[in-house]
Parts: sequence; C-alpha cells; structure tokens
Amino acid sequence: MTIQRIKSGDRMSQAVVHNGIVSTAGQVAQNAKGASATDQTKDILNAIDELLAEAGSDKSKLLTATIWLADIGDFAEMNAVWDAWVSPGNTPTRACVESKLASPDFTVEIAITAVV
Repeated sequence: MTIQRIKSGDRMSQAVVHNGIVSTAGQVAQNAKGASATDQTKDILNAIDELLAEAGSDKSKLLTATIWLADIGDFAEMNAVWDAWVSPGNTPTRACVESKLASPDFTVEIAITAVV
C-alpha cells in the first residue's frame, strides 16, 4: 500500500494520494490573508491547482469539494471566482457552509478530493 504525502508537516499534509485518489487539507489564503473573499478564493484555487499538479491530477478530475465561509454573505463573491475556475462539464459534488474559521484573517477555506 503506497501513500504519497505532499507538503507534510508535523501536524498534517496539505494533500495525500492513495489508491488513485488525492485529498487536500482545507486550504486557506496564505498569500491573501485579510483580503476580500474574491482574492482569498483566487489564492486558494491557485494553491489547489498546484497541489493537484504535484499529485498528478487537475481540476477536471474533481470528485467533491467542501467550502467553508466565515460569512455566508460572501457566497456570491466566492461563487463568481469558483464558477470561472471550475472545469466546465466536470463539476464536482459540493457543500458550502458558514463556519467560524481558524483565524479572522481567513474568510474562505476549501478542501477537495480528485482522481489522479
């Protein structure tokens, strides 16, 4: 049984690949802390693209996504970025909920699962 861990730390890996599936940890906007939901979503999706590439996958192979918003009022703003990013005809299952996030600097968090 082979498990590939991507960008591993003491607490967690940013992505794990096993049995043809890649799962990411919840990604936050490391390069856009405190920015708008638009800028945070763009930063997060760029990070997800990088993780998927490192795993040997891409956004056309998404299975599922979970999105947490600190304020559900940012739903339309986040969706505008998501809709421009997601691969047409390959949309994953998705859940989006309002939730308190780990830091007030982060207003969006996204985790995905995809096929390699």
